[in-house]
Amino acid sequence: MPCGIRTGTSPFSTDAKRTFGPMTDLHPVRRALLSVSDKTGLIELGKALSERGVELLSTGGTAKALRDAGLEVKDVSEVTGFPEMMDGRVKTLHPMVHGGLLALRDNDTHVAAMNEHGIAAIDLLVVNLYPFEATVAKGAGYDECIENIDIGGPAMIRAASKNHAFVNVVVDVEDYSSLLDQLEENYGKTSLGFRQWLAQKAYARTAAYDTAVSNWMADALQLEAPKRRAFAGELKQTLRYGENCHQQAAFYTDGTDRSGVATAVQHQGKELSYNNINDTDAAFELVAEFDPADGAACAIIKHANPCGVAKGATLLEAYKAAFDCDRTSAFGGIVALNQPLDAETAQEITGIFTEVVIAPGASDEAKAIFAAKKNLRLLTTEALPDVTAGGKTVRQVAGGLLVQDKDNGFVGMDDLKVVTKKAPSDEQMRDLLFAWKVAKHVKSNAIVYVKDGATVGVGAGQMSRVDSALIAAKKAERMADVLELPQPLTIGSAVASDAFFPFPDGLMEAAEAGATCVIQPGGSMRDDEVIAAADEAGLAMVFTGMRHFRH
Repeated sequence: MPCGIRTGTSPFSTDAKRTFGPMTDLHPVRRALLSVSDKTGLIELGKALSERGVELLSTGGTAKALRDAGLEVKDVSEVTGFPEMMDGRVKTLHPMVHGGLLALRDNDTHVAAMNEHGIAAIDLLVVNLYPFEATVAKGAGYDECIENIDIGGPAMIRAASKNHAFVNVVVDVEDYSSLLDQLEENYGKTSLGFRQWLAQKAYARTAAYDTAVSNWMADALQLEAPKRRAFAGELKQTLRYGENCHQQAAFYTDGTDRSGVATAVQHQGKELSYNNINDTDAAFELVAEFDPADGAACAIIKHANPCGVAKGATLLEAYKAAFDCDRTSAFGGIVALNQPLDAETAQEITGIFTEVVIAPGASDEAKAIFAAKKNLRLLTTEALPDVTAGGKTVRQVAGGLLVQDKDNGFVGMDDLKVVTKKAPSDEQMRDLLFAWKVAKHVKSNAIVYVKDGATVGVGAGQMSRVDSALIAAKKAERMADVLELPQPLTIGSAVASDAFFPFPDGLMEAAEAGATCVIQPGGSMRDDEVIAAADEAGLAMVFTGMRHFRH
C-alpha cells in the first residue's frame, strides 16, 4: 500500500477529537482542590467551577489569586487544621486531603472512616508542579534546584490518579477546556473514560518530573552510569506513519531547548514526516559544525547521510558546491544552512524538489519565494545547535537501552599528528579538517573526499571501508561527467576516514581515486604498514587520535 494512503485509526488521536468511551460511571464534581504554580487559565477555570456550585479548596498563591478575582475559596489549612509550614514544604500532606482523594465512594468501610473523621470527598484535583525543569534549564545552583522539587503535588497527583474511578486529576493547563466540556455535556459529571484519560496523563507527568530530578541529580553527582536511568518526553505531534507506512509513530520532545528540528518554527508546507524529522536533525547537526562567523556552509542530507557539504563566500555559493557533489541524491533531500536563508539561495533551491530547508532565520524575500512551493517545508531556528554541548543519546535494543554521551568530540589543528614523511600544506590541512567534520556525521564505514572546502565524494554505511572508498570515488566520476569536467574532483583531494584503516587497501583505493592527503584516527595494529603505504604513494597523512563511528 502506498505510504500516501492510510487505513485504520491512529492510537495517537488528538485530544480535541478524542472520545472518552461510553458515558458510564458518571460521577459529579462537587469539591475541587486547586494548587498550581502556573496560573495560566486559573481564574477562568475557577469561575467556571464556582458557577457550577463546585466548592473550591486551595493553597498559598493559588488561593490568593482566586480570591483576588472575587471567588470564594477555602484554604487547605482550614481543612487540615494545620497552617502551611516550613516555607510551604508541608501543607497538603495530611489525611484530610489524601483521605478525600483516596476514599472509595462505594466502599462502606471507607465511607464510615470519612464520616468518623470528618473527611470530605475531593472530586477534582488541579495541580501543576513546581517548575523544576525550568529551574534547571536556567542554570540555577544546587540548593535552588532542590527547593524546586515538588513533594506534595506528586503525592496528591498519584493519590487522585489511583482513585480515578471517582476522582478527576488535571495536570495540564491545556486540559481545562476538556474538563469543562465534560461537565457541560454531562450536567456537572464526568465519565470513567475521561477520568482514566486524565489519570494516564497525570502518571506520565509525575514520571517525567521524577525523571528530570533523577537525571539532574545523576549529572550533579557526576554519576556516569546510575543503577537506574529514566527517560521522558512530551508529545509534540502525531505522525502519519513511521519509517514505513505500516508503522505508527509520534514525535516527542525531551524538554531541552537545543536549537533544532524540535524547537524550530515551520513556516510552510505539510507536516513533517518521521523520516523528515530524522533527516532534518541530521542535516542541522552537521551544518552546525561550521561556525557562521567563518563563512557560509550548506549540508544536503538524504536518508540521514550527507550527499553534499560545502563552504562558500555566500550561501548561494555553498549550496551550489554542495549540490554538485551528488546532484542525483540531492533530489528530494534536506537542505541545512548555517546562516539565515536569503532570496538568491532560496531561488536556487527551488530549482529541484527539496523536502525541507532548515536555517537559523530567513529573509521575507526568501519566504516569499518558497511560498510558491507548497510542498516545501521551511523551518527556522533562533540559532545553531551547540556541537560542543554534552548530553546523552539513547538507542533501544531487544530487552534494553544503550545510553552514551553525545559525540561532541572536537579535533583542531593542534591535535593532529603528522605521521608520514610528507606533511600536508596549509590548504590541504583546511580540507582535511573539513572532511573530518563531515565524516563525523556519515554512517560508518565512512569515507569522505573533499576539495576546496566542498565534498566531492561520500561513501557511507558499507561493511567494508574499501567499498566506501570505491563508492565515493565512483560517485565523483559520475558527477565529473554531469559537470563536463576533464577529470573527477577527487584528483588532488583530501580524504577522511571515520576510523582507522585496518589494512593499506582502503587507503590505496583513496590514492587511486586521486587523494593526496589523508586524515584518520590511527590506532590499528598495522598502522606502520598503512603509514609505509602512504609514504610509498607520496601521500601526506595525519592522525587524530579520535574516531567517529556512527551506526
